[in-house]
Amino acid sequence: MKRREFIASAAPLGLLFSLGLGDVPFANAQTAGGTPVPGGVLNVAVSPEPTLLTSAFITTMNIGQVSSKILEGLVSYDLNLQPVPALATSWSTAPDGLTVTFRLRQNVKWHDGKQFGAADVQYTLLEVWKKLHPFGRAAFANVTAVDTPDPHTVVIRLSSPAPYLINYINTYGAQILPRHLYEGKDVLTNPVNNAPVGTGPFVFKEWVKGSHVRLARNPDYWQKGQPYLDGVVFRFIPDAAARTVALEAGEIDVALGSSIPLSNLNKFQDKSRYSINLDDGRYLATIFLTQFNVRKPYFADKRVRQAFAHAIDRNALLKVVFLGYGKPATGPVPSSVVNYYAAQTRQYPYDLKKAAALLDEAGLKPGKDGKRLRIALDYDAGGGVTATRPAEFIKQSLARVGIEVELRGGDTASYLRRVFTDQDYDLMISSLHRLPDPTLGVQRLFWTRNIIKGAPWTNGSGYSNPRLDTIMEAAGREADVARRRALITEWQQIVQEDVPVLDLVEQTWVTVSTARFQKTALQGDGLFASYADAWLTPKKA
Repeated sequence: MKRREFIASAAPLGLLFSLGLGDVPFANAQTAGGTPVPGGVLNVAVSPEPTLLTSAFITTMNIGQVSSKILEGLVSYDLNLQPVPALATSWSTAPDGLTVTFRLRQNVKWHDGKQFGAADVQYTLLEVWKKLHPFGRAAFANVTAVDTPDPHTVVIRLSSPAPYLINYINTYGAQILPRHLYEGKDVLTNPVNNAPVGTGPFVFKEWVKGSHVRLARNPDYWQKGQPYLDGVVFRFIPDAAARTVALEAGEIDVALGSSIPLSNLNKFQDKSRYSINLDDGRYLATIFLTQFNVRKPYFADKRVRQAFAHAIDRNALLKVVFLGYGKPATGPVPSSVVNYYAAQTRQYPYDLKKAAALLDEAGLKPGKDGKRLRIALDYDAGGGVTATRPAEFIKQSLARVGIEVELRGGDTASYLRRVFTDQDYDLMISSLHRLPDPTLGVQRLFWTRNIIKGAPWTNGSGYSNPRLDTIMEAAGREADVARRRALITEWQQIVQEDVPVLDLVEQTWVTVSTARFQKTALQGDGLFASYADAWLTPKKA
């Protein structure tokens, strides 16, 4: 769930969110339907080039965009973020919440001809997800045992209820590996990671470093009649302008993960030639934010943090930096996460007088030069202009209330070290995925036990609130839906009062494709779709 996955891919920060679109330019989201046409090879742009080709123990998005066509998870998610069957056909949770049972699809083969079964899920959960996956360590922390009463049944036993578990078992969060190729070997260095053997609709054929990965149709795929495509080629085009040109020229059919710059989207307004999909990344629920280092004496006072919240105009940020694409964030849980979003929390409308008054109350009064405080703002310069522009906007905003900001843009390694290892920063900006369940994607930012020196994307602010810890932990094990929702609402209210993090813009991911690219069903996790149901309409003469 790394922030770098969004801003370091030459992608525009804060694009159009798929819920509450409002009046935005050329929002012609792709629609599913039509009669599939078999044949053809799909060309997909992915950037940057993956470092390996399995997502079972790493969450980098460019890896998942490729590996999800080869390997699969137990479920995928529809546009409402509800789980739908993949390798699991059904699932149920015991009344006490301590047992989750999955029924697996039968007659599924790995690409080398071996049978897929419960032992593969058992091995991957206990030896890979639980031990090696950055989010799996938390998501599966309550798992005490995995039983396999028969080859098509998996019974997960828990020490306490884990109602969030069902929200993290797709190909992004929980990709299943073939036990017979991994057991007894070092998972992280296994050569199969670079030439994966899966159950998915496409079979790995070649990886030409610096150029492409080529996949071919799996003739033995479990879904009869699928895939429709003869193959998929993932092309690695590092330059954003070159990706735009390649899509215009028809050299690629799909540009994933907001890899077409926002400023170039006007080239793809013609609905007869192109499609803009705004739903593929709904599952990630990404928010652009600025975070305080509350270890600093001046940021230990919540009135100073609240003043900063009043000093930044989210609507102007949306218009000036994001060119009208996006939606102002109202708290730590995005509005797209409809099961847990709480609208009735403390808000901080743009109000410079209120900001100045709060700073005065906190003892930060202007000096003779009009300056109240001098601070630094850190950002990952690897994101280029897409990281620099929001940093500059925040600097200009805070200057209006007497806060002088020094911008410190470093490479990814130095940025992470300064924020999470050295803890030597004042403010930082980032984009972080919140996922469909707050226990998975939001709790990590505020939980005292997640203040882990040197661990990226944990509680880097150093914020600690024992009452909030108790509420978050209770929500994580509460099986009753209504009581859990009430706990998460209270959690949002506390965070919005204390504001160790300023959530600024709800982001989305934009997939731009030629109009020839079609799917029978759109997905909330479409960035990691298998493409089993994808096809290309015939080219016009």
